[in-house]
Amino acid sequence: MADSEQKAEMAVHSEGRTLVVRISGAWSTGSKRPTLEGLLAGIDGAPGLDTLHFDADALSAWDSSLLVMVRQIGDWADSKGLKAQLNGLPEGVRRLIELSQAVPENEGIGASVPDDFLTNMGVRFLAGYEGLSGYFKFLGQLCIDLFAFIRGRGRIRFKDFLLVLQDSGAQALPIVSLLSFLTGLIIAFIGVIQLQKFAADIYVADLVGLATTRELGAVMAGVIMAGRTGAAFAAQIGSMQVNEEVDALRTFGISPVQFLVVPRVIALVLMMPLLCACADLIAMLGGMVVAILISDVTALQYTNQIQAAVGLNDVLVGIFKSAVFGVIIALAGCYRGLNCGRDASSVGRAATSAVVTSITWIVVADAIFAVMFHLLGI
Repeated sequence: MADSEQKAEMAVHSEGRTLVVRISGAWSTGSKRPTLEGLLAGIDGAPGLDTLHFDADALSAWDSSLLVMVRQIGDWADSKGLKAQLNGLPEGVRRLIELSQAVPENEGIGASVPDDFLTNMGVRFLAGYEGLSGYFKFLGQLCIDLFAFIRGRGRIRFKDFLLVLQDSGAQALPIVSLLSFLTGLIIAFIGVIQLQKFAADIYVADLVGLATTRELGAVMAGVIMAGRTGAAFAAQIGSMQVNEEVDALRTFGISPVQFLVVPRVIALVLMMPLLCACADLIAMLGGMVVAILISDVTALQYTNQIQAAVGLNDVLVGIFKSAVFGVIIALAGCYRGLNCGRDASSVGRAATSAVVTSITWIVVADAIFAVMFHLLGI
């Protein structure tokens, strides 16, 4: 093929009220091509034009570089109010250009963020209001489905419920036990060092027993379960949301809240008190190890002092807190999972948000309970 046929050329001239763009030669990415600015420099200000026509009879070869140029010329024609006619282009070029024009531009991409303070405050307020409204809708649907489950009309797979019980109970016991034992060791070690100055080593049992049963046992179990089980709930349900399995449940007339959330809430409410009780016992055991090793307190003295210092109401306070923490963890994990986006990164954000939300509300609830129990004398 001659060099003149290989050279990519484009000429512009007007015929009456029509602007004709003549394309010739071989248009390829590696070849030298005319620029849009140079092509339209002499015609930009021509008046009386209303139509743009392409003439590609002399075109010998083309690739994506021609598509880019034609699309740029078409956008320029739209800005000038010219109607572009593509019937003079090869069929492949014409179909690809029409396909690119058929896809609407995503309005969210490149949108500028308003700098006005009041506008930002309004946007954040509306986002918070929508989030709060969605959360109350979620709680309302959960109450309806829980009532249906109590009446025996809930659609829950018993096998799946047992798996959730196992995952949030027996499989979580080793990590809860380990951290509770270490927590008891730390509390007893700090307490013994200070109490030895007053020859009151025996009261380390009071310190470990009351701190564990009333506060730290439930809080430690709640924080561990928030990072372990709450994140798992969000990731599991979020993955189902990404794979459109939640939409499939709705298509079959099954409430996702009833099928996915209710079993998890019930499982955590049942398992958290048991985990809290185990955490209390193991933390007191860790305190006993320190008391025996670095002080003159015997195992029998430590046990008797625990029984004298810790009452049944102290144990029940911690167990009650742990049940409430279980509800918080399950609700946060399931809500974030159901409101997850449709991509993989949304699953990670949902799991992270579930953990942060759970721990935050656990601390807030614990503070409220501390004040409330003090006022009630419990």
